[in-house]
Amino acid sequence: MGSFSALRVHRNAEGTVRAGLEALTLDDLAPGEVVIRSHYSSVNYKDALAATGKGKILRRFPLVAGVDVAGEVMSSADAGFHEGDRVLVTGCGLGESHDGGFSQVVRVPADWVVPLPEGLSLFAAMALGTAGFTAALAIDRLEQNGLAPGRGPVVVTGASGGVGSIAIDLLSGRGYEVVALSRRPATTDYLQSLGAADVLDPKTVTASDKPLETARWAGAIDNVGGESLAWLTRTVQPWGSIASIGLAGGGELHTTVMPFILRGVS
Repeated sequence: MGSFSALRVHRNAEGTVRAGLEALTLDDLAPGEVVIRSHYSSVNYKDALAATGKGKILRRFPLVAGVDVAGEVMSSADAGFHEGDRVLVTGCGLGESHDGGFSQVVRVPADWVVPLPEGLSLFAAMALGTAGFTAALAIDRLEQNGLAPGRGPVVVTGASGGVGSIAIDLLSGRGYEVVALSRRPATTDYLQSLGAADVLDPKTVTASDKPLETARWAGAIDNVGGESLAWLTRTVQPWGSIASIGLAGGGELHTTVMPFILRGVS
């Protein structure tokens, strides 16, 4: 195999992080049993943090970025995969501690590789990508905790982002009343087209120092963290659940035990 292009991230002795396209060979990649010709990879918030050095995402340097990939198997030392198989990989340390998906060729351990589900194209797999997978996991966990259509509205924060917008689409398709929180007024029509029954500006609803507020939400998917998540703990209905995903609004959580003790919020 000859050389191929990849987006590789370096850090120098002074701690400065830089990223750029490089010509690599298979020997430059982390070990693994399966070699994949990449067709598509999605761009995620974590990828931006990794490539710019603004977040401590990468565990070693240099490293190829990209936390997911979809493509075709070029070769496999594992009997479970064969040349031409259409597969995807997401998570598992890809693009964090193991060379990732922003490369024309990707090499990974066989137990990370997932056969492409029937009816899903390689493009669709990454158009949904890690954001879509995350949204689906959040909804699955909320429903495991008892969330069901008809129990009340479900609120989605950071609604105009990848996880938020896909979560709205999925929730509305399953029959939920969805309320979107977004700081971007220009996205209102877009969010409503996905199925949001209402779109709120978080600046108008999150400022309070009360340990409990009016119980409004049967469930919540929070992509923001910080004060947004604290507000959700105060406003979720008794026995409601919150799926906490992001921390763009801050990693600290200032709340009380009241929602958990008095309302059974999980």
